[in-house]
Amino acid sequence: MIKVNPKIFSLRGAIQHYAWGGYDYLPELLGVANTEHQPFAELWMGAHHRGPAMVQENGRALPLHELLEKHRGWLGQTIQEKFDGRLPFLFKVLDVRQMLSIQSHPTRAQAEAGFRRENQAGIPLDAPHRNFKDDNHKPEVMAALTEFWLLHGFKSEDALERCLREVPEFESLQLYFAERSIFNLYKAVMEMPQEEVDRLLKPMEQRLRPQAEAGKLPKSQPEYWAMQAFDNHMLEGGHYDRGVFSIFFFNLVKVMPGEGIYQGAGIPHAYLEGVNVELMANSDNVFRGGLTVKHVDVPELLNHLVFDPVRPEILQGEALSDTEWAYQTPAPDFQLNRIQLAEGQRYQPPTTKGPEIVLVIKGRVKAEENGQTFSRGEAFFVPAGTVYALIGEAESLLFKAMVP
Repeated sequence: MIKVNPKIFSLRGAIQHYAWGGYDYLPELLGVANTEHQPFAELWMGAHHRGPAMVQENGRALPLHELLEKHRGWLGQTIQEKFDGRLPFLFKVLDVRQMLSIQSHPTRAQAEAGFRRENQAGIPLDAPHRNFKDDNHKPEVMAALTEFWLLHGFKSEDALERCLREVPEFESLQLYFAERSIFNLYKAVMEMPQEEVDRLLKPMEQRLRPQAEAGKLPKSQPEYWAMQAFDNHMLEGGHYDRGVFSIFFFNLVKVMPGEGIYQGAGIPHAYLEGVNVELMANSDNVFRGGLTVKHVDVPELLNHLVFDPVRPEILQGEALSDTEWAYQTPAPDFQLNRIQLAEGQRYQPPTTKGPEIVLVIKGRVKAEENGQTFSRGEAFFVPAGTVYALIGEAESLLFKAMVP
């Protein structure tokens, strides 16, 4: 029998200072000075070994993974058994100042097979050319906190045909799309010799540069993001990154605050700009397709991508009550919920079946049971079996990570 714990625990996330991160949003959210002008890219709230959250228990701050080992009941019996005693999700806030690499993630079966194969080949876990860091899948859901731009899945065949016709530098690529095969087209540009990549993309940069400098390229056009790639993602020796082709081949999506999108296995994507909350399965398995100096394994990428056209589905959140909305996805590992409270409004979810992490993005709330207050930028951990209620002490916006 799992013991019910009536408390909720203050939680402090771990900051990741990746070069692409912004300088202001996360320091302001957390109330910390960024005197050294460091990039604050991601806030991690979870039990991941590369950045575990610290949780206050009896006046001491301890890493969340240690507390979950000490208090087995905090995960709840079902989650404990289903996910081998581990927290199945990682909750993040991302501030994307410069575009991230083009990437996709494997299914769980692909991850298990690939991890086993690379282990048997004796490839060290920290080897830069290793593709499978663990045996887990890595679906992701995000909700925008600001206007957010991303690439998501391949365009339709008609849109790709139009693109190859209208972008002057892509005329020669029509040959690879003669049978309207997205796979053939993408394979051709990913396997293309670097000299040919340079030969196609250099004239594009020269054509777009005057328009960019005159401010005539809107973010709603792939040309704007191609120029961002030319400015920030040139390869060593002045070579062009073939990820630029994907900027034109993938759907360019704008997600507004409160809206979300789900990235399932095999869907190529890249975050371009903006701030979001992201919830993902606990995995480091990434196949990269460009806009990066990291390892790009083209055969592995081609083996694991979904080459069907994707129509991006913007998630508005399904209303669970007058205070809570859920971004529903097929992932069994996580569910992201949005909570909005007016001043004085009460929020009481059902008794928790599994662990929850709640982050306050705006306002201030008070826990009804013990009077604890949580303001903008503060988070708390809720063990399985907890009954709790929150009162809005001001107009408040919160996001909650949980297991569906």
